[in-house]
Amino acid sequence: MSTQDATAIEKVVIDTLVEIAPDIDPAELEPGVDLRQDLDIDSMDFLNFVIALHEQTRVEIPEVDYPKLSTLNGAIGYLSNRI
Repeated sequence: MSTQDATAIEKVVIDTLVEIAPDIDPAELEPGVDLRQDLDIDSMDFLNFVIALHEQTRVEIPEVDYPKLSTLNGAIGYLSNRI
């Protein structure tokens, strides 16, 4: 995967997070931030995040893989390996 592709995936993940939780400042997001705990995203918002990622990327995300999306880097890595 090229750097450009990785950057595009990172942008999709961050834009989706901001759409779900508008209080998030993208400039302050750390790669290892726990999306649910550190950003105070509840289970419904997290589910909406996963659904939005699927809609944006067309990557199937089975429920068993949701924990892999729990950090910013985790979500980016997960999608990067499947696009």
